[in-house]
Amino acid sequence: MREEVEKALESVREFLKMDGGDVELVDVTDDGVVKVRLMGACAGCPFSAMTVQTHVQKTLMEQVPGVTKVENVALPTL
Repeated sequence: MREEVEKALESVREFLKMDGGDVELVDVTDDGVVKVRLMGACAGCPFSAMTVQTHVQKTLMEQVPGVTKVENVALPTL
């Protein structure tokens, strides 16, 4: 499933790059939870949670059978 998710994320990246952002695949769990990390301008955007739900999750659930949820994993703070 990981390869399918990576492929689907390419269309999401095009959308995010228009605003100076990107997305990184962190993990895909056995129960279909996809963990991503927003990067660039999207990482600190106050709308990042909405972006993950309305665009990233919607796209992945439409394109990859078995995806049940998408979670945004923030970078660890120092």
